Amino acid sequence: MTLPLQARIEERTFHFKQPAGTSRGVYRTRKSWFITLTDKEGRQGTGECAPLPNLSCDDVPDYAEILFRHCHTLTRTGEIPFDELRPYPSMLFGLETAMLHLKSGGLQFYNTPWSRGEEGIPINGLVWMGTKEEMQERLIEKIEAGFSCIKLKIGVDLHGELELLEYVRCRFGHDEVQLRVDANGAFSTGEAGEILRLLQSYDLHSIEQPIRAGQWKDMARLCRISSLPIALDEELIGINELQEKERLLDEIKPSYLVLKPSLHGGMQGTREWVELARQRGIGSWVTSALESNVGLHAIAHLTTRLYGDHIEMAQGLGTGLLYTDNIDMPLCIKGQKLWHL
Repeated sequence: MTLPLQARIEERTFHFKQPAGTSRGVYRTRKSWFITLTDKEGRQGTGECAPLPNLSCDDVPDYAEILFRHCHTLTRTGEIPFDELRPYPSMLFGLETAMLHLKSGGLQFYNTPWSRGEEGIPINGLVWMGTKEEMQERLIEKIEAGFSCIKLKIGVDLHGELELLEYVRCRFGHDEVQLRVDANGAFSTGEAGEILRLLQSYDLHSIEQPIRAGQWKDMARLCRISSLPIALDEELIGINELQEKERLLDEIKPSYLVLKPSLHGGMQGTREWVELARQRGIGSWVTSALESNVGLHAIAHLTTRLYGDHIEMAQGLGTGLLYTDNIDMPLCIKGQKLWHL
């Protein structure tokens, strides 16, 4: 009997052009697993499975074996085993992408103004962690390149980071440059309240994950007392069941969610987060999780489905130029927008 689909898995390591620093560590390489599905007619679709080391809930030693098992289920049944894959969001995202690519018959997954090259998706300029001088240079480069929304990684040298924010605000008002900061859980619960108070004076859009994940009561308190909007990111990792998602949002009550399909439930799980957030008046935006251009291309398509044809809020999709050995895809950054060619 001929199976509905055939699957091939390929492991690949990508190399950063320059070290990508966060408060959690520095990335120099990135490993991905690529799934290529082939149907009976010979049509193919490829998806990327890219867990982040020491962060993804499915960053497990036997990742390749588990992925192979789920691919076998897919090739045998022709269907993605969504319930079985909830604990493995990066695998789910890769399989969803491969199926979407296969069914679309090309790289235009959906027929939207973005996929037709008529609209660009606004994106933020990302400034990785470094010395104060390095971060200042990178920040000015982003502004000169046309970005009006800048995201800075913070949480290692608070004094230098505050000086950098002061430098920007002395030259650009909030109506000229929107500033987002991402702490990646760097601050303790004892110091976070005072740090948020200091950050408020720089007219920031938001801060991502000021304290480490799993401290729901402390995060809820910060969201309640801080006038600086708080966005959740790492907090959402591993929260894969619908009722648990509802409980988290109802207890913490954040201002925003920062959604990464490879971390937060694949495409299906990301849709759930967006819908639950909307029901509660919580904003959201989508960002990549350092995937190659294959994953980034799929995430951009998903973003247009989540937020419509004319997206206004800057998304975190400016990672296509990170690697020396990235994969060519029909993507291009012009000014502060990501375009589909």
